[in-house]
Amino acid sequence: MRRLFFLLSGEHQRLPAAEIKAILDSEEIPFKKVKTFKQILSLITEEKTIFKVYSRASYTKSCCIELFNHIADEEEILKRVSEIDYGNLVKGHRTIAVRVTRVQRSSPELRIEKLERRIGGRIIENTTGVGVNLKSPDITFQGVITGNHFIFGVKITDIDQRSFDERRLKNRPFFHPSALHPKLARCMVNLSRAHSGSNLLDPFCGTGSILIEGGTVGCRVVGSDVQSSMVEGSLKNLRRFNIEPFGLVVSDALQIPFEIVDCVATDPPYGRLATTLGSPVKNLIRDFLSSVIDVLQRNGHVAISSPKGLGVRDLGAEVGFEAVEGYFIYVHRSLTRELAVLKKR
Repeated sequence: MRRLFFLLSGEHQRLPAAEIKAILDSEEIPFKKVKTFKQILSLITEEKTIFKVYSRASYTKSCCIELFNHIADEEEILKRVSEIDYGNLVKGHRTIAVRVTRVQRSSPELRIEKLERRIGGRIIENTTGVGVNLKSPDITFQGVITGNHFIFGVKITDIDQRSFDERRLKNRPFFHPSALHPKLARCMVNLSRAHSGSNLLDPFCGTGSILIEGGTVGCRVVGSDVQSSMVEGSLKNLRRFNIEPFGLVVSDALQIPFEIVDCVATDPPYGRLATTLGSPVKNLIRDFLSSVIDVLQRNGHVAISSPKGLGVRDLGAEVGFEAVEGYFIYVHRSLTRELAVLKKR
């Protein structure tokens, strides 16, 4: 077990940390939350957590082994830096770099470049045969100023956000303006507790955003949509990213044509650019939840998006789901999404 910390994106206050916890839950990796700071999640967990988060998370910037956290006072930080035994940390490495990130306007009295130089100097003083290389270091020490705290560790990896950009709507052969951004679609896959080999269902698949992200992390994706044009377009998009669906059919989401699935992630139609084919959104989602619970395995999860104020968690409870968590995501002045996670009891 190691103490790790994750630098989270600032795109949502709660979703990034929830996404990491859902990944660990789906992979059955034990963890203990140590502390949460603004854009930082600190955990005691297995070291393989780093790979799982690196390969799956959408709202995480970097993964680090934590060495200490302390009040953001420069002299106290340098004192703690000098107390670390760097022998095993730099073993086999010849060059280092120190990077310090400030979360928003945290502790503005600390000057980033000066702090990086002074920390780097202390590390060099406490090691032998190690120099500084700011362009391509063998090992990078990461500091984060968050609120009135400073957290410090060894950076293991950054999360490559370019892969999400490569799957953006403009890079797909089939387009619809209501499609989810790849990062949100990936987060929903993770919140559904999907993992490699899971049967992941999206019964309102649209252009395939959720299926693409599920397939990218190794799920066996199955999807449906009531509009044949969407199913055809979804298949084109999936194949653009070398993902072959386990099943993809034209079907009403209230009459799901699959026998059993492990998890569900879906974004039913409800915005101005999507059609419900005349059905009131609340009725559509209530009837869908009543239908999907019959094909979802016991303890399976549903991650579902709906308009704020619809009460999707209450609708889930009416048909037998347990409401696990919920988040609100502002889209524009006339739409705020509620992203709910429901569990089959």
